[in-house]
Amino acid sequence: MTSVYQKINLWLLFPFVAIACSCAIKNGMETTATPQQQYNILFIAVDDLNDWTGFLGQYPQTLTPNMDKLAAQGMAFEKAYCAAPVCNPSRAAIMSGYRCATTGIYHNEDDVFSYPLIQQSLMLPQYFSKYGYQTMARGKIYHTPATGQHTWDVWSKTAGGYGNVKKEPGKMANGIPVGEMPENMDWGPTDLPFEETQDFLTADWAAKQLADKHEKPFFLACGLFRPHLKWHVPQAFFDKFNPDLLQLPLVKEDDLNDVAEKKPMPTKEYLTIKKYGKEKEALQAYLASINYADACIGHLLDALDKSKYRDNTIVVLWGDHGWHLGEKLRYKKFTLWDRAIRTSLLIKVPGMTPAGSRSGRTVSLLDLYPTLIDLCGLPPNEKNEGNSIVPLLKNPTTEWLHPALTQMGKDRNSLRNERWRYLRYEDGGEELYDHQNDPNEWTNLAGMSEYKQIKDALEKQLDDLLKKTKTVKK
Repeated sequence: MTSVYQKINLWLLFPFVAIACSCAIKNGMETTATPQQQYNILFIAVDDLNDWTGFLGQYPQTLTPNMDKLAAQGMAFEKAYCAAPVCNPSRAAIMSGYRCATTGIYHNEDDVFSYPLIQQSLMLPQYFSKYGYQTMARGKIYHTPATGQHTWDVWSKTAGGYGNVKKEPGKMANGIPVGEMPENMDWGPTDLPFEETQDFLTADWAAKQLADKHEKPFFLACGLFRPHLKWHVPQAFFDKFNPDLLQLPLVKEDDLNDVAEKKPMPTKEYLTIKKYGKEKEALQAYLASINYADACIGHLLDALDKSKYRDNTIVVLWGDHGWHLGEKLRYKKFTLWDRAIRTSLLIKVPGMTPAGSRSGRTVSLLDLYPTLIDLCGLPPNEKNEGNSIVPLLKNPTTEWLHPALTQMGKDRNSLRNERWRYLRYEDGGEELYDHQNDPNEWTNLAGMSEYKQIKDALEKQLDDLLKKTKTVKK
């Protein structure tokens, strides 16, 4: 039997068979070993994608047929939360397996690979490469396409753009005068064919990798920019959404009166968009950008379905954080409220995840690193601060006692379990929301005596998590 196995790629013929192996630990570092579970991984990142996907049902007029098709084949997570509501620290946490408080990476301007802890650790693709995988990437996986390129066996530079938009003199493409709000808060249809746009070219590159022959199991990452600003995508995607027929999110004009966040003022984007009556046009542009990303994803998933890897490839699709569309009197992210930190997460594991299943358990994107190495039978990385959600992938209703911690700057924390959200800011200000009765987080219960016991229990959970964070060696 040994001679036969030497000639045959077992990872193609027996993708669900665990191969027993022992892994010695030497000086705190794992020694190289053959992967036990020979799945491939297709890792799809979608920038600024909140939970407005069809399969989550959070906004009725979104159009995501390709993501919905994937959801019908795997498992959707209804309560998936980011480690930070900012691109750079969120992605640094996913790829390193560390919380923001552990690394100190909280902001977009932080240079991830200048941090000693990151330099001393194996990022997610490096861990897979160490254990025999071919790792490949194109697009935005870390904060920029070029960030962390050394962590991949194969790294491909992005190409292309999104096309030209029409502008009147002195105005942005959205018709708002230049200078009245940040320049990146712009939108408008472009003149470039879909197949020539940047995200399509990124997805097409990944599709071509799926058509190739691979001697090793692979970890293939595809990072899409849209729906990140600017919302410039081809005209055809705007045409699918008539702004006059769109339903605006519910907005409570006095929503900030009881929050503990410093300077709880409506943002400039919110005030300007409202001033010019552009709320539905902004909504149209965000939905168009999501639909554009979905079309790129469809192209990639079609390539997987046509490939010889379709039955032994794990597919993971995630947005790096949420997004405000007027809720809490703001646009963009950069808050610890639900709209900014809840995102879309889909996982399909051949032979494991029940088709069309959903889990209402609270999970964190920090869980992706330990989950993927668990699924692929690699030795655990003891430095990971997330939790493997493999038990939920097998049974979405399994008891799960791990709340999601989200951080936005030092000592600015949000803790979310299945019902409650507790927030505590650096000055000690607190917020408490009951998602069973207040899904929009309109009423801060933190100062009400009848909720003190709940608040104190959540605060203790938060402190316990933060104490564990401090024990990680930097």
